[in-house]
Amino acid sequence: MKKACALAMSLLFSCATLAIAQAPAEAQDAPEALPQRGITVAHDPTVVQCGGKYYRFCSGPGIPVASSGDLESWAPAGSGRVFGKNPEWTAREVPGSTDYWAPEVVRLGGRYRVYYSVSTFGSNRSAIGVASNATLDPDSPDYAWVDEGSVIESKSEDLYNCIDPCVAIDGDGVPWMSFGSFWTGIKLVKLDVDSGKLADPKAEPIAIAHRLDSVDAIEGSYILPKGGKYYLFVSFDFCCRGNQSTYNIRIGRADSIVGPYFDKEGVPMLKGGGSLIREGGDRYKGPGHNSILIDKGRYYLVYHAYDAQAGGMARFRIEPLKWDAEGWPYVTGTGAGKP
Repeated sequence: MKKACALAMSLLFSCATLAIAQAPAEAQDAPEALPQRGITVAHDPTVVQCGGKYYRFCSGPGIPVASSGDLESWAPAGSGRVFGKNPEWTAREVPGSTDYWAPEVVRLGGRYRVYYSVSTFGSNRSAIGVASNATLDPDSPDYAWVDEGSVIESKSEDLYNCIDPCVAIDGDGVPWMSFGSFWTGIKLVKLDVDSGKLADPKAEPIAIAHRLDSVDAIEGSYILPKGGKYYLFVSFDFCCRGNQSTYNIRIGRADSIVGPYFDKEGVPMLKGGGSLIREGGDRYKGPGHNSILIDKGRYYLVYHAYDAQAGGMARFRIEPLKWDAEGWPYVTGTGAGKP
């Protein structure tokens, strides 16, 4: 039931408003987090690099986009959003949908592709759409987002929810998309490298993570290939409740992108496993829906958290992601810490 409540959050706090929201001085929830200026309000953020600039996409009307030259100061990129007008198919296929949630941006098939979630509160009548562009630079003459329609959809009778897409490339160069929110957890499907859509529309999604309880509060997956392993990040518990949000980021890893994934204790993620990597602190509550940025050989954990010093506003957060001797990532402060 998550992202649907992101609709309410986006109306109040989304970077889609393009308001300049200055964050107060940093607290010690994440002492190495990069200081943020300009547009600091963002929900479900992802950051990609193109042409010497960083571009941040997040949930909200038209898929808000901001740019930065240093990962710290953010301003609207071009018009400030992917879509000036919602693609017609989204309201037709998912009645009542307005804002789009949890964008994922990846270069695939020679173009930049933004995958986005179309849904409504508390419903798994959902869809993941995709739009493409030759560049992310709004000043380029080649800049133009082209919507390419639906990638995958879920209906009320399905045991999964088609939101929260993430695309990862396996060791053979094959793209896969993970997705899912509540409704039996996180799933995985193979994509076609040229079209960016399903390689086999009839193939059943592969289950890779599940909470095994009646609520099944897991979502916001992100798969990071590294060193022959695949690291699956997920968000446990509940977002979109301001200072009462209980989101926290968990992780497992596998030898194959299709799993099985296990946490540090060897618990399968299909049986509720997931080692803690980032939890909330005194100021920043409910950190979650993360992605990973790799920049100049450095890894960064990108996520949102709710700022208790700003009435529970969803803030953009980015901090260094480090690796221990056993190949597990960690962060400092109120993260799980280095073993």
